[in-house]
Amino acid sequence: MSLRLNRRSFLSLTAAGAALPLTSRFAMAATPFAFQASWINDAEFAGYFLAIDKGYYAAEGLDVTYMSGGPDVIPESTLISGKADLTLTTPDTTIKAIVEQGAPFKIIGAQYQKNPIGIVSLASKPINTPQDLVGKTLAVPPVNVVSVEAMLKISGVDRAAVNIVPYAYDPTPLIKGEIDASLDFTTNVPYTIKQAGVEATSFLLYDFGFTIFNDTVVVTEEVLKSKRKEIVAFLRASRKGWDENLADPAVYPPTFAETWFKGTGRTIENEVYFNTAQKPLMAAEGGIFSMSEEAIAKNIEALAAVGIKATRDMFDTTVLAEI
Repeated sequence: MSLRLNRRSFLSLTAAGAALPLTSRFAMAATPFAFQASWINDAEFAGYFLAIDKGYYAAEGLDVTYMSGGPDVIPESTLISGKADLTLTTPDTTIKAIVEQGAPFKIIGAQYQKNPIGIVSLASKPINTPQDLVGKTLAVPPVNVVSVEAMLKISGVDRAAVNIVPYAYDPTPLIKGEIDASLDFTTNVPYTIKQAGVEATSFLLYDFGFTIFNDTVVVTEEVLKSKRKEIVAFLRASRKGWDENLADPAVYPPTFAETWFKGTGRTIENEVYFNTAQKPLMAAEGGIFSMSEEAIAKNIEALAAVGIKATRDMFDTTVLAEI
């Protein structure tokens, strides 16, 4: 899905620019900027949807192309191919690409201060700690296996003692009792399971030592040099969208029902639950996207536990300082 803002940008700027000389109007031409999301359209990206709909990007002089993600989309690949200027990733996969493949990435912000991924199980057969996973079958998306292995290692649980199987982002096997637990967003899946008439429980990997960000904001070093002004503008407009959206998490999801959320198969009540649950995970003293030195150090320490050698220079906090 690719939604361009050309028409919306024109409409929002036409009234303001009508009285300007022709040369001034040409000078206001928006700069193209491509943004790759990390997953399908849901509340995880509500702040960006709001910034688009409210014209916050257009006001910053940006013509944003929004591209939704999904299970077959590798966000980092869109940067390397030049299809996107900026994307959201998990820091473990991004840093692994930097270390092992020499990928020219920079992490310039973090949407989630606390990673929302966690272990989801049924309340009737709860798994409340990493130790409870011993002898159990845990379904994990392939891209997140490294995260689970890190949590197990940090918690002193033998990886071989846990039966890890592939997960297709569908809680049905858990509901049916075919697996004991799954790795998923704790901000969303427990509600989905409850809608099937079953109570679920969950815990964050973050709370058991795997203290990493999620939806890290990533660009290539080249784009950081050539489009720094646009990146700052994008983050400024995005923060405005997120601040407005999270002021009352129940307000905006219903307004996206027939646009951004259409066709996902999820209820608006689910999206409100998601939007509300993610608010404390995104809170940061320096504002949305902030990365404190303490938080960066925690990321580096957690990744080191599984042999991913992150260094401070992989995180660039200077861009956020310009917002």
